[in-house]
Formats: sequence, structure tokens, C-alpha cells
Amino acid sequence: MTSLTSDRINALVDRYVALWNEPDDEARRRTIADLWAHGGRHVLDAPDELRAAAAAIGFARLELEASGHEELAFRAATAYREFVAPGAHRFRSTGDAARLGDVVKFTWHMVQVASGDVVAVGTELLHLDASGRIVLDQQFIER
Repeated sequence: MTSLTSDRINALVDRYVALWNEPDDEARRRTIADLWAHGGRHVLDAPDELRAAAAAIGFARLELEASGHEELAFRAATAYREFVAPGAHRFRSTGDAARLGDVVKFTWHMVQVASGDVVAVGTELLHLDASGRIVLDQQFIER
């Protein structure tokens, strides 16, 4: 794997989090192309309300997945429109990035713009290829 210094890990995390706050569709697409390998995936441990709905119809586990640059761009654009574009929320890293082998782990917060209150917390596990690009992004919503 490409040597990932602590500064490069932090830069990767900063770019990743900035992607979710980015208002420009083309800039988001470029960032996705830079950060993710072709065929890279984003897998989300579904939020409680979706898991409850799935359990109600007999599904014990629910994971959501976007695969490839186009699906990732759609996922990021949808999250931006829902959470950031109305002006109520922003995403930010907590600054706790750590690397173990080819995995980078960090925590993010979604904060209310007006108050700064944390309204959601997530943990990311970014599995990187030899060039430092994301092949698998596992997202866990903590609250």
C-alpha cells in the first residue's frame, strides 16, 4: 500500500467528510472519482427506523449499498439534498482518524448549523487499495 502518513490519512478523511457537504454535483463526482476505486462500495448499516421496518416484514438484517462511482454520486447527492442543502445541518470529522493496515477508521458528526448541536454520529471504516483509494466504505450510524 502507498505510504499513508498521519497527514495523508487526515487529508483523506477531510476530503471524505467535505464530499457530503459539497453543493456542486460535478465537484462531488470528481471527489468520488479521486477517493474511490472503480467498483468501490459504500455499505450502510441501516438506521434503526429502516431496520425496524425490515424486521416487521421478516428481515433480520438490513444493509444498504451503493456500488461504483455513479451510485456513489447518487448516494452523496441524495444525502446532501436531504441533510445539508436546506441549511439545517453540516457534517464534520471529530479528528480521531486512525489506521490499521489498509483500514482507516474515523467518527463524524452531523451538527445543526444554528446551534452546533450534534444530531447524528457515525463511524466509518474505509478499506483502501494499494494506491490508497477506497474499495469498501462501511458506515455505522451510532445515533
